[in-house]
Amino acid sequence: MRPYFTCALLLSSFAAIAQTPAPATVPEQAPQQAPQQPPLQAPNTSTAPNASQPTANANGTYTIQRTARIVVLDVVVSDAKGNIVTDLKKDDFNITEAKEPQTVLNFEPANAHPLPPNATINSTAELDALAPRAPVNIILLDEFNTRFEDMAFARYSLKKFLEKQPDKLTTPTMLLAVNLQNFIVLQDYTQNKQAVIAALDHHFVAFPWQAHQQAWLSERFSTAFSTLMRVAQATVGHPGHKNMIWIGRGFPALNFANLQVDAASRVDNAVQLCVNALRDARVTLYSIDPAGLQVNNTYGSDAEFNDPFGGNYQFNRLAKATGGKALYGRNDVDAEIGTSVRDGASFYTLTYRPTNADLNPQKFRKIQVTLNRPGLIATTREGYYIQMPPARVDPTNPSRRLAFDLMNAESSTMAYDGVPLSLTSSPTDVDTFTIHVDARGLAWSFATDTEPRHAEVIVMATTFDKKGKELKRIARNIKVSAPTDVPPTGRLERALNINFKLDHNPKAIRARFVVRVTATGRIGTADANLAQAQPVNH
Repeated sequence: MRPYFTCALLLSSFAAIAQTPAPATVPEQAPQQAPQQPPLQAPNTSTAPNASQPTANANGTYTIQRTARIVVLDVVVSDAKGNIVTDLKKDDFNITEAKEPQTVLNFEPANAHPLPPNATINSTAELDALAPRAPVNIILLDEFNTRFEDMAFARYSLKKFLEKQPDKLTTPTMLLAVNLQNFIVLQDYTQNKQAVIAALDHHFVAFPWQAHQQAWLSERFSTAFSTLMRVAQATVGHPGHKNMIWIGRGFPALNFANLQVDAASRVDNAVQLCVNALRDARVTLYSIDPAGLQVNNTYGSDAEFNDPFGGNYQFNRLAKATGGKALYGRNDVDAEIGTSVRDGASFYTLTYRPTNADLNPQKFRKIQVTLNRPGLIATTREGYYIQMPPARVDPTNPSRRLAFDLMNAESSTMAYDGVPLSLTSSPTDVDTFTIHVDARGLAWSFATDTEPRHAEVIVMATTFDKKGKELKRIARNIKVSAPTDVPPTGRLERALNINFKLDHNPKAIRARFVVRVTATGRIGTADANLAQAQPVNH
C-alpha cells in the first residue's frame, strides 16, 4: 500500500495515546568520555508535556544553547578529459558558501576509508559493525516511470556490468526495485557478485501500465520522492558515503505550465526536502536513462519539450544538486553504470563550519568548490537549505510527515540504521520483546526548572502473515526521564530498554519494530521471526 492511502490508519494507531510530548534538542558539543551507565527501563506510557526552556544559571541568568552547523562535502575531481584525479591536498581546495570564503576544518583524501581486506560484508548489520565509514553502492531499478522494453535493457546492462566485476565486489552493493505498489530490497549490502546477479535474475518485472496513463502522474511523482526519502532515512545511520545509481526515468513527463501554482510549490518543497535528506545521509545521486539513443521520443511530447528525465522539475537537476550526474543519450548503459561507480569511490571529503549565521530556511545556500591546480573540475552538491529541527509530535493528531516516515519504515524490508537497535525475545512469553536502543542513537534534553532530562521516542510494532499482509499495528509514544543524579546539561550517553508486548495472533510469522527518536527524527528498525517461536495454522 502507498503511504498516502494509509496515513489515516496510522493516525488511528496514535489516538489511544493521551499525552503530547515535548521536543528535545541536543546542541553540538565536543565528545566526552561518559561513564558506563546502565540502560533505563522504559514504561509503555508517556508523561505530561512541557515546552523546552533555557537553562537556568546559579546567578539567576539564563543560558540559551545554540546548535552550530557543520557541512560535510564529498567532492569528485576530474581533469579536462574526464579522468579522476586522486592526488590533491587540502591546500588545493577553496570553498565558498553564499559567496563567503570558508575554512576547511577537516580533509580526507580520496579512498580514505577502504574496506578492511579481511572483512566480508553481506548485510547492513555487518557493514555498520565491520566497516562503518566505508563507501557503498545503492543500485535502484525504477519500474514506475520507465518503459517495459527500457527496463529489460537496463537489467541486461546492469548484469553485463556486474559480470565484469570480481567475484568479491570492492564496494558493498545493495540492489532495490521500485514500482507503484512495492519498494523491494532485492539484495541487502553484499560483496558477493553472484548474489546480486541471482537477485536480479529472480526478479520479475510487471508491465508498468500506469506509466501510460495520465491519471497516475501524481502517484508516479509521489513514488519518486518517497523512494528518495526512504533510502535517505534508512541509510543515514551509516556515516560512509552512499553512491545511489538510479536506473530509469525518475520523474514522469509533465509540463507544469498548465497546472496550478500551488502544484509547482508542492513539488518545490518536495525537492528541497529530498535534497536535504540526501545531504544528511551523504547520498550522491546518479541518474541513468536506459532508453539510450532515440530516433523519436517514446515518452511523449512533454518529455521531448523538457528533457530526457521528464517534466520541468527534471530528475537530472535533482541529481546535480546532490553532487551527482545525469547520464543519458548513450547505448552503452553498462559503461554509464561503471562511470557512476568509479566516481562514487573516488571522492575527497571536506568539512567546514559556515561563517554566515543567517538561519533563514527559505534561503538556498549555494556552495562552490574551486581548485588551485589549473584545468581541474570539482563536482559536489550545489548547496543546501537550512533544515529546521523535527516538528513537535502530537500523538493525538500526528502530522502527515510523521505518518509518512513511520509507514515507509514499517512497510519496507530495508534495514533502517538511523537509530541502532537490538531485539531480545522473552524466554517465557513469545509475544513479549525487549527493544534495546543504543546510547548513540538517543538525544537527551537538558534539565529545566520544572522538568528533568528526558528522552522521547515513538515505537511502532507491526505483525505480518506468511504472505506479507499486515495483521496488526501498535504505536506508542514513550517519554523517559533520566535519574536526578545525572548532570543537568552536557553530553549524556545512556541506553534505553523498552518492553513491548504484541497482541497474540497465530497467523503472524514476522514482526517489525520501528523506533523514531523525537528530537532528531532518525529511525531504526528491528525484525523478529515469529515463526520460530510459534506455529502457523495452515
